[in-house]
Amino acid sequence: MPTAPTPLALRRVRTNGIETTVATAGAGPAILLLHGFPHTWQVWNTVIGPLAHHFRVLAPDLRGLGAATRAADGYDSANLALDAAGVLDALGEPNADVIAIDAGVPAAFLLALHHPERVRRLVLMEATLGTLPGAEAFHAGGPPWWFGFHAVPDLAETVLIGHEAEYIDWFLTAGTRGHGVPPNERSAFLDAYSGRESLRGAFSHYRAMPTTAHQIDAAVSTHRLTTPTTAIGAHPVGESLACQLRPITNNLTEHVIPDCGHIIPLDRPDALLEALADALGVPLRLSTP
Repeated sequence: MPTAPTPLALRRVRTNGIETTVATAGAGPAILLLHGFPHTWQVWNTVIGPLAHHFRVLAPDLRGLGAATRAADGYDSANLALDAAGVLDALGEPNADVIAIDAGVPAAFLLALHHPERVRRLVLMEATLGTLPGAEAFHAGGPPWWFGFHAVPDLAETVLIGHEAEYIDWFLTAGTRGHGVPPNERSAFLDAYSGRESLRGAFSHYRAMPTTAHQIDAAVSTHRLTTPTTAIGAHPVGESLACQLRPITNNLTEHVIPDCGHIIPLDRPDALLEALADALGVPLRLSTP
């Protein structure tokens, strides 16, 4: 039965050698939300309220992003999974439903694969998993152009200083089919990705991608994903993630949201909540203003 959620609060927690800020709201079984680039926990603003009627929502900033420590290393997804597990530990939660988008997806995947007792249900959206078969159509023209740009040490930071707003706005506009994101979220994202150290933290996720790809390959060679899993695609990833998951997942549900950009929670939160209601087995709808 839905209940009136407790108000949103920000908690500062230590996890796996870093500190991060975790937005919390609601009560009940935990649900962990993992964002991507160029986001902070605030990419989930539109869905936190509806989820908080049924769950204790935990939305941390990822390592090096937002209000998290700009760590020197540890940006591979196996270590990010340890960061996520440490957030649950710090907040007294033995397990959670886990929802992830973009850069948060490989970490959520490895957390569920290596520690299935910690992930009750898994929802992954708008990302691909290393070099696993199934995403050939998405990668047919090579990886997205910014993957290589971000991967070169020191280059992107040097080029972008003083132009962070224009650069981040390009992703926010492209990821919402030209609409852009609401002013509060835009301001939060621009602040979070301003300055050399903030950019370094962001691009460190890309520089760790080869390591992450090896980790994923090694993990699926010995494990299957047994956690009930939902794959949600939009533009541009579409069904590529689901295609990667099908051969290695015991229980997979697939959704592709039409007329939706990459930043699903801010572009089509209504459609996302429909898919999440199906995955989580609870009624979810956008909060009225």
